[in-house]
Amino acid sequence: MSPVMLLARESVPLCWRRTFPGGPEQARAVRRFVGCLLAGCPHLDDVLLAADELVVNAIRHTRSGRDGGTFAVEVARCGGVIVVSVADQGGPGEPAVTDADEFAESGRGLRTVWRTARSWGWHGNGDGRTVTAVFAAGCAA
Repeated sequence: MSPVMLLARESVPLCWRRTFPGGPEQARAVRRFVGCLLAGCPHLDDVLLAADELVVNAIRHTRSGRDGGTFAVEVARCGGVIVVSVADQGGPGEPAVTDADEFAESGRGLRTVWRTARSWGWHGNGDGRTVTAVFAAGCAA
């Protein structure tokens, strides 16, 4: 069997990565980036919501949101999963799911990711970290 036919039969992983400036207006650019890559996926709304929450957290809570800051978004699709990761420039706190007061204007981002994603997690430290959410793909590669 030729290598081309073998690749056609197996799920070939696809991965895209883009770096964005750390301004709040970039959340919209990230949604467009992810939306174009995953057009037609049935879980796209959940993936876009999670990507937006991860980006907003990077901008609000890390050095990525300061003047000259940046963050990177990576989207991977392989087999039955979509993985969205946001890498920031680090900050003083650690990502955690919290209970926000019902009248609070913020504090629900990671809880939203936790409730919509198959799984989520993070790695890194105060110098930089990556927060990742995993979703069922449900779409053709």
